[in-house]
This record gives sequence, structure tokens and C-alpha cells, in this order.
Amino acid sequence: MEIVIFSITALLAITGAVAMVVSKNAVHSALFLLLNFGAIAVLYLMLYSPFLFVIQLIVYAGAILVLFLFVVMLLGAENDETQGDALRRTTPVAVGFGIVLIGLMVAVALRGAATPVVTTAPDFGNSFAIAQALFTTYLLPFEITAMVILAALIGVVVLHIQEKRSA
Repeated sequence: MEIVIFSITALLAITGAVAMVVSKNAVHSALFLLLNFGAIAVLYLMLYSPFLFVIQLIVYAGAILVLFLFVVMLLGAENDETQGDALRRTTPVAVGFGIVLIGLMVAVALRGAATPVVTTAPDFGNSFAIAQALFTTYLLPFEITAMVILAALIGVVVLHIQEKRSA
């Protein structure tokens, strides 16, 4: 049962990632990113790491994705796309992926607290251990990642302003 859930979740994660990159609509790309974040959260839950599961949903699927959508809406990229019935055709696929993802979460939750196959450190997934590692050992990469994300957002805004001036 575990391998089936893993396989379906991995397929959803890969499908969401590929569709995000291939999609021409920025809003649709963000929604495919949400599918990917949800699938990764289920994988964290399968690894018996409820803290990372919740953080994945709250921070990435919540805050980061909202930030991306805010930038897309701020720049007006959603208005550049042609409307029409394309959204009607993709709605059943999105609903299907959502139902499969929710079903996987329920299946993992109902599976119960089985003994993990791989032995891990006693503080694996512990929020204190993660915070201590993040803010001591990995503080510099954490700050560099924050600066790269900030630079990317500023770059998008600057490129959009230059494009508006030249048009």
C-alpha cells in the first residue's frame, strides 16, 4: 500500500512540476506549483515528519505561493493571457488531481502510526532540532536563499517596468 501511495504522489509531483514549467499562463503555473507543493507535503507525511508536512503547506503552499500570485497580479501578467474556454477544459483535470491528493492524505493518515522501516535519529522532524540546525549550521545558506528570492522578485518588477516604458 505504501508503494502505491508513494508512486501516485510522486507522479502528481512530477506532473505538477512539468506542467508548471510548460504552462504559458502565469496563474496556471502557480496553480501547478501548488499541486507540486501539496504532493511534496504528502511525501513528508509518509516520511513520518508531521512538522515538515505542516510547514510545507503553511509556508510554501500558503505564503510563498501567495507572494508569487501577488507579484503576477501586481504586474498584470494575468491580463496578457487570452481568456476563453481554456479554463473550462482544465477544471475537471484540476478537480481530479485535487481529489487524488486529498485521497492520498487520508490514506496516509488512516494508515496509522506504523513502525518506520528506516531507523532515524530520535529528534528527526523535531521543530527544535530543525530550528537549531537552520539558525546555526545552515544560517548562511538560509540567508542567501532569502536574498536570491528577493533579488528575483525585484528583477521581475524592474524588467516589467522597462518593458512598459519601451512599449
